[in-house]
Amino acid sequence: MIFDVITWNVDPEIFSIGQLSIRWYGLLFASAFLSGYIVFTRYLKTDRLTPEMLDELLIYIAVGTVVGARLGHCLFYEPDYFLKNPVEILKIWKGGLASHGAAIGILLSLWLYIRKHKLSFLWMIDRIVIVVALGGAFIRLGNLFNSEIYGLPTDRPWGFEFLRDKLYDSTTGALLPVVARHPTQLYEALSYFLIFGILFIFYRKRHMKVRDGFIFGVFMILLFSARFFIEFVKNEKVAFEEWMQFNMVQLLSLPFILAGVAMIVWTKMKPAYFSLKPIPKQSKKANKK
Repeated sequence: MIFDVITWNVDPEIFSIGQLSIRWYGLLFASAFLSGYIVFTRYLKTDRLTPEMLDELLIYIAVGTVVGARLGHCLFYEPDYFLKNPVEILKIWKGGLASHGAAIGILLSLWLYIRKHKLSFLWMIDRIVIVVALGGAFIRLGNLFNSEIYGLPTDRPWGFEFLRDKLYDSTTGALLPVVARHPTQLYEALSYFLIFGILFIFYRKRHMKVRDGFIFGVFMILLFSARFFIEFVKNEKVAFEEWMQFNMVQLLSLPFILAGVAMIVWTKMKPAYFSLKPIPKQSKKANKK
């Protein structure tokens, strides 16, 4: 065996100028939007979207992501605290963003954007989720540099010792020894890169003739299935999240997975429901051929 454990002691701050601090998480969060914008404008752009519409779309997505992720964390995980201290919701720099809330925020912002420009919902979201998967990978790498959202102790050779994140015994208050843990940030990042590749292949393979909404459905199933299973080795944070054998993240993932399955089935049964142009029906002669 080449190594028994990986020691992780990276400073989350790249450099600072006075009170201005440049951190890895902020850089990778910004990279999520930049990479998504580049991929969208280079490979997913169509004549339906002008450069001005693309710039406006980026703003909608950015606002929907940040607002949704923050409200999702506050209302899903610690509602009692944040409802009593609503001003704390605005303090994003203290941490606390939920991917499920981000998903809801993106969907709502897209709905507003699509309604304004009278576009097809499924046509647009099939393209958006491709870059969302890519952006999610960058954000999880940011969590790695912050030494946060890691997993349970492990004896696997790829376990990470996160030296910067101090854990204390809830009873005695004593500092707990550092142990190797599952790098669940990397598990998720790699999963999202893989999902991005799969969705991109579906989109680029024109001969596959995928229906509007199919890529969106596959995205929902793959991404939230990855979240569901990775949670089994992720460090639990809030005691009330537990319900039977699942925590809050897993319970929130199940409706998204089911929605993805429903979307694939629905678009097959009603392929023109959200389309701007009805899909022509094949003639009986063509079907016989």
